[in-house]
Amino acid sequence: MQSKKCTRGIIKTNDTCETPHHWQGLGMYHALVEDHMPFEMVNDKMLDADHLKPFKLLLLPNIATLSDAQCEQLREFVESGGSLVATFETSLYNEEGKARSDFGLTDLFGVSFDNGVDGPMRNSYLRLKADAGTKQFHPVVKGLEDAYKIINTVYRVKVTPKGSFPSPVTLVPTYPDLPMEDVYARVPETDTREIYLRETGKGRIGYIPGDLDRSFWQMLASDHSRLLRNTIRWALNEEPVIDVVSPGVVDVAVWRQKTSMTVHLVNLTNPMMMKGPCRELFPVAADVSIQIPEKKRVASVSLLMSDSKPAFQNKEGRIHLHVPKIQDHEIIAVDLV
Repeated sequence: MQSKKCTRGIIKTNDTCETPHHWQGLGMYHALVEDHMPFEMVNDKMLDADHLKPFKLLLLPNIATLSDAQCEQLREFVESGGSLVATFETSLYNEEGKARSDFGLTDLFGVSFDNGVDGPMRNSYLRLKADAGTKQFHPVVKGLEDAYKIINTVYRVKVTPKGSFPSPVTLVPTYPDLPMEDVYARVPETDTREIYLRETGKGRIGYIPGDLDRSFWQMLASDHSRLLRNTIRWALNEEPVIDVVSPGVVDVAVWRQKTSMTVHLVNLTNPMMMKGPCRELFPVAADVSIQIPEKKRVASVSLLMSDSKPAFQNKEGRIHLHVPKIQDHEIIAVDLV
């Protein structure tokens, strides 16, 4: 029986070296792992409808070079109900690296390239604010409501919006950092969006003109991670297949077969987590909630690595259980009938 992996997709290119360009993908990867979000890598040469059918959301961390054909495939994905989150110079260049006059995906982003890139920016911030009418905060700034502003990205693409957008995150322009008497914001607030959010059919699109993923990888600022993760969850616009609450960093993968689901929990809680070698294991516990497929019920639940049967509760189509210890790897096996 062929397995189906329950994931979100990050489009990747053939650039596998750890270069500054590659930092965008690393930052996106790190944010997803911190969020305990299942995901999968999608090869940029396999964007046809058949290969993208399993995915609801595609993430494009500065996928700057895309051919016209690839852009059209992404449009078809959105037209069929898919969602996108893209950053920085995504689609500004064709497959040969030649600059376009505008984004290849300008119609999806809802903005046009304004002939420039700002940066490196110093003393620039992201202003976070509630909607002026409702006084409610947008979901992309969830958990940041008490922050008047957070540090901006290092670089940002200049864009011109083609329509109206919500404005939960706007630009505080750069200002001098020396001498001390000149260190103050000349323009404390603007209406320049730093995240462009729109809904199209059944899908949602989030375009971030800044290099938020690369800036997060370089600085590891928790506010950047939170903003990325919130934007991804807003664009996903559905209850996650699995929800993992853990004090550690846990990589999550979910596989579904006809009569079973398998959840892999890989404990990455380690100072060397992004370097490869693991010097010491730091066990963590986790509370896990798993969405059960429609017209299926749970026959049994097992923890395969610890060879145990955990207690679980079945509520409103989800099972809830506690995993007392993840040393390096735990597997939750759910038998379905």
